[in-house]
Amino acid sequence: MIDIKLIREKPEEVKRLLLNKEVDASDTIDRIIELDVLRRDTIAKTEAAKAEQNKVSKQIPAMKKAGEDVAPVIERLNALKETVKDSDGKLKDIESEYMSLMLGLPNLPDPDLKPGGKENNEPIRYFGEPHKFDFTPKNHVDLCTDLGLIDYQRGVKLSGSGFWVYRGMGARLEWALLNYFIDTHIGDGYELVLLPHMLGYECGLTAGQFPKFDQEVYWLDVAEDERRRFMLPTAETALVSLHRDEILTEAELPRKYISYTPCFRREAGSYRTDERGMVRGHQFNKVEMVQYTKPEDSDAAFEELVGKAEALVKGLGFHFRTVKLAAADCSASMARTYDIEIQIPSMNGYKEVSSVSNARDYQARRGSIRFKRDGSNKTEYVHTLNGSGLATSRILPALVEQNQREDGSVVVPEVLRKYLGGIEVIEKK
Repeated sequence: MIDIKLIREKPEEVKRLLLNKEVDASDTIDRIIELDVLRRDTIAKTEAAKAEQNKVSKQIPAMKKAGEDVAPVIERLNALKETVKDSDGKLKDIESEYMSLMLGLPNLPDPDLKPGGKENNEPIRYFGEPHKFDFTPKNHVDLCTDLGLIDYQRGVKLSGSGFWVYRGMGARLEWALLNYFIDTHIGDGYELVLLPHMLGYECGLTAGQFPKFDQEVYWLDVAEDERRRFMLPTAETALVSLHRDEILTEAELPRKYISYTPCFRREAGSYRTDERGMVRGHQFNKVEMVQYTKPEDSDAAFEELVGKAEALVKGLGFHFRTVKLAAADCSASMARTYDIEIQIPSMNGYKEVSSVSNARDYQARRGSIRFKRDGSNKTEYVHTLNGSGLATSRILPALVEQNQREDGSVVVPEVLRKYLGGIEVIEKK
């Protein structure tokens, strides 16, 4: 959530920054401020009535002992009870509307981001040169089919469109990519976490995906007495809830986690004709990076995560660019995002394989994730950051297309060969 103190003190700045995300929240901000005043006023009146109620209650035994008439005091006590009951009811309604509006606001974009959508995204650096062929190259769907790496037909037979089956060397190549990612992260001091793939509603709420985007995930049918669960759309959704409702010590920060999971996405809407095969699907594999940091350390943590994602792509030998997203192209939960984009030759453009984002304290406020500095009793909200490190569903198509040879074989990147028993070239059997 956005800090209510900031909304109180700088409402016009909050409105302006949200407009950079193409969100007109003027009426919502005004109503939040109105409800905040009502909420604090009602709490004060309720507490005052409760205090007087306690005071009056203590008078009754002494008055009875002294033989005094307690009827007026009891009448006053009953009136106070009704006042408290009425105030509690009003406070519940006020807080319900207040929290609904607060949870519905997206995160504020960092001030240096360009306003508007993806048309204002800004490539900030390039690595390597676009791949060139001296023969007519194949697209990844034909390559993966000819080499027996991916079985698209049986994926559709099993689960419908947007699914595929890794087979033989394709499955081994996918597993090699995941091992390369995980080994690199562990070597950089990140803790590997294996997570449940079914999550409770609070995980989506903390991550900022719920309530607004709760229909973009796969919900499970459960009995009425069971906890409602959804299929994990990304490991970030779980990792940012690991310390929900906890107070960490300063010595425990930063916390650096990675997790491998399949990711389940509804991916509503029709696919573009250039997004065949495994470029966009309902289930794909990804290694996710998440950090919890002190506020003053989050900018450095962001650059670290971007550098790690870039290094993985460099290791595979790909040409890529790093793109600073405009405010409205950042997701609702994020204050800042850089995308790492690689070329898939048959698609005549760049495709994102990693998004690295800083949520600042937005997710921590939603999940009540705080820390105490050494020697202080005051709690502060942590900053949370995440980055794909990496997703494979676009890496593998780029790999086979960029590394193909005229005879239809594919050269294995050197960093993956140790995971494939030394195999250097994948050839058709």
